[in-house]
Formats: sequence, C-alpha cells, structure tokens
Amino acid sequence: MDNLDKKVVECPVNLAVNLINKKWTIQILRDIFFGKTHFNEFKENKSVSNKVLSECLKEMEENRLIKKITSPDKTNTEYQLTSLGKSMNRVLYELAMFTLNNEISDKYYTEETKNDLKQSFKRTLDIK
Repeated sequence: MDNLDKKVVECPVNLAVNLINKKWTIQILRDIFFGKTHFNEFKENKSVSNKVLSECLKEMEENRLIKKITSPDKTNTEYQLTSLGKSMNRVLYELAMFTLNNEISDKYYTEETKNDLKQSFKRTLDIK
C-alpha cells in the first residue's frame, strides 16, 4: 500500500463512468439492448446529427463497447455489443431500477408506465 500513497489511483467507478459519459453512449447501448443495430435506428427519436452519431459510434468501438459488422458486399452495416458492452447491461438495468423505484421518476412516469419500463428492462437481462 505504500506505493498507492505515492501514486494517483483512479476510482474504478470513475473509470467505468468515463466509458459511457458521452452524450449519446448510454442511449445507443440501451437501443442495442432493445434490438436496434443500424445507424438510422439509433437516430430515431433523437436530435443527433450524422456526424455526432458517427463520432460516438467510433468512440464506442475504440472503447471496445461495440463492434461494427459490415456485410461482404458492404450494403449492410450493423453494430453489435462486445463482451464488455454486454457487461454494461446489468449496470444500465440497475440505474433504470434505481430511477423507477424511487420518487425521482414520479414526475415523469405513471405507475403503469413505470411497470412497463421495468418489464422491458428486465427482458434485456436475457441477452447473451
């Protein structure tokens, strides 16, 4: 432990949060967990430019959260979770449950919507 006193030690929580703290990263991870895999699907219901989305996807690839799969004829490109990306599922699930099980969600969701969201997020835990 003597060496730890002499070095700056990064908090493991900070290291994990830094992987997902960019504006669209969590939304893209969530989208993939819910079955979206294509660039245009990630843009649905988001006001994100093509350039920003491309940069975010590239950074997520560099951070090994996702991998880009292009068909041999280059007509189809999909994004898939890596094992590291898949391991974020439990983290996102717990964050969602934290929100949905506490009063912070009361001003955003009805009880019925909260229950629907809980079930939807619970189904993502089955992704292998």
